[in-house]
Amino acid sequence: MKVTRVPQPPFPLLSPTLSLPLLAPLVPLCRRLLPARLAGLSVALLKATALEFAILAGHLLLYPSGIAQERRAPAVQPSAGDVPGPARLPAPDRPPVVLLHGFIDNRSVFVLLRRSLAQHGRQRVESLNYSPLTCDIRVAADLLGRHIEEICERTGSERVDVVGHSLGGLIARYYVQRLGGDRRVRTLVTLGTPHSGTRVAPLADAHPIVRQMRPGSPVIEELTRPAPGCRTRFVSFWSDLDHVMDPLESACIDHPDLSAQNVRVTGVGHLALPVHPAVAAGIRQALDAELPEAGSAGQAGGLTVA
Repeated sequence: MKVTRVPQPPFPLLSPTLSLPLLAPLVPLCRRLLPARLAGLSVALLKATALEFAILAGHLLLYPSGIAQERRAPAVQPSAGDVPGPARLPAPDRPPVVLLHGFIDNRSVFVLLRRSLAQHGRQRVESLNYSPLTCDIRVAADLLGRHIEEICERTGSERVDVVGHSLGGLIARYYVQRLGGDRRVRTLVTLGTPHSGTRVAPLADAHPIVRQMRPGSPVIEELTRPAPGCRTRFVSFWSDLDHVMDPLESACIDHPDLSAQNVRVTGVGHLALPVHPAVAAGIRQALDAELPEAGSAGQAGGLTVA
């Protein structure tokens, strides 16, 4: 998948050209003092960093609105002419989408993504908040599983799609691979998720769940074990400017038993992945794709953010 033209963000806050007035004079300086290749990288890094700060500022304003769990949609009620039995999905057959946030975050990070999904026919979108005090990915994965079971019972859907940002993607993957969640999750999309572990911010190791995201941790090791017959399709979006992934390729899925697609995103950082409209378009494409045969791993092209 390759995106060459990107629509402008819906809010000026999210535009790197508007959030970079103080850094703009540095752009020609970088081009004069550095070789062409390095200058281009420096300009991209400046823009991505400015965008990250702009998104962080906006997210801090929205954060309080996402602390409480969202209200659940009412259960599907059969009409008078329906034959008794489980409720059926309306046409077109699109399963509910479950959004799972990252470390020390909440559902407010998905405000723009939810709007994008709703505008393109995904009306059943729900978010799950897990506590920032959660100290074990396994516990959070079990909570996600119970949440998904409740959604399936309430909506009459047999399966759901999941989009997880950062740690949220790792929690969802653990549920799918280790807790039998592949029978419920049709497609799992991860955004900047440390599938192989990340070495960034070693001082954060005081938190147990951060230690579980390190390379070689017991949780990461469990995810390398065989997963024959896994029915879930994986799509992992990873960015070449993601400051949270060390190394960058740790956000890619590399497992012989998984149907996995890795999509490289160019020009945005970690915080921008669940916000940028080009990434949202890629997520919609991933969710609408037909489920391939299990075990057919593949690589996607790049998604370029201009």
